[in-house]
Amino acid sequence: MPSLKEIKGRIASVNSTRKITSAMKMVASSKLHHAQVAIQNMLPYETMLEHILKSFLAAEADSQTIYDVVRPVKRAALIVFSSNSSLCGGFNANIIKMMTAAVDTYAKEIGRENVEIYPIGRKVYEKAKKMGLNVQGEFSSLADKPNVHQCIEIAMELGKKFADGDIDKVELIYHHFKSAGSQVLTRKTFLPIDIESELQADHERDLTTIIATKESQEYLKKRGERQTERKEEEVKPLNDNFIVEPDMDTVLSQLIPKLAHLSLYTALLDSNASEHAARMVAMQTATDNADELLRQLNLQYNKSRQQAITNELLDIVGGSVNN
Repeated sequence: MPSLKEIKGRIASVNSTRKITSAMKMVASSKLHHAQVAIQNMLPYETMLEHILKSFLAAEADSQTIYDVVRPVKRAALIVFSSNSSLCGGFNANIIKMMTAAVDTYAKEIGRENVEIYPIGRKVYEKAKKMGLNVQGEFSSLADKPNVHQCIEIAMELGKKFADGDIDKVELIYHHFKSAGSQVLTRKTFLPIDIESELQADHERDLTTIIATKESQEYLKKRGERQTERKEEEVKPLNDNFIVEPDMDTVLSQLIPKLAHLSLYTALLDSNASEHAARMVAMQTATDNADELLRQLNLQYNKSRQQAITNELLDIVGGSVNN
């Protein structure tokens, strides 16, 4: 059995660790709140842009653009979102696992050398470099401070490569933020743009709370089932007689890139919020484990202390009897 000094040292060590995890949990909670506000501020623009594009495309069935043309894949690109730091549970491990699976799938078809990686986050950048993948730049700053202008630059670069035929398909790999207790690992096509999938994307979010409990997860699960059971309403154009000025190609060349920029920025905000939520849950779990360990150590300390006192009393009584 360990001595009282050893147990006391362990209690002090666990107490110090608990203070760190508790502080990190509060910091992550604050950052999560700011990330939720950023998503909430972006949603009206996202909703209106999709509403405009949906109405226009529903009325103009013959509208076409180069960015929605599906062609045989000879060269592909993956935009992968991770964090810059650790201590967020399986957040980065799940992202890297999905990226590796995607690269292996493409490797069988077009070869690893024809798969370009755009890593947003230091963890995925280091892993891609270690795997010897074709990394196109380093965008770790975006993981900590989401920047719409840099997202537009990346989207424009990929759009130009797609238009020139240098890349035939671009995919996003990230965590979709539903609530503080639910982040969905997502892999979706960025280019060519699938208008139908974009318009039917899951926009169900809980941006009002940062509490992650089993009850909240069950609530979101049941609410998701109700959403699935509900029939989707048919898209009806606001006006079936649009007057397009100056021409349809010009209008689409403005709307489609904006939707692409928005899709990339939304994925970045989703990943950022998911990282803070995952870290908050991980630190809360670590704090709870520390509390349980402290309870056990205090119990063990009290038992050992009581045993030591009992032994001393027995020695005193035994000495008195002998005398």
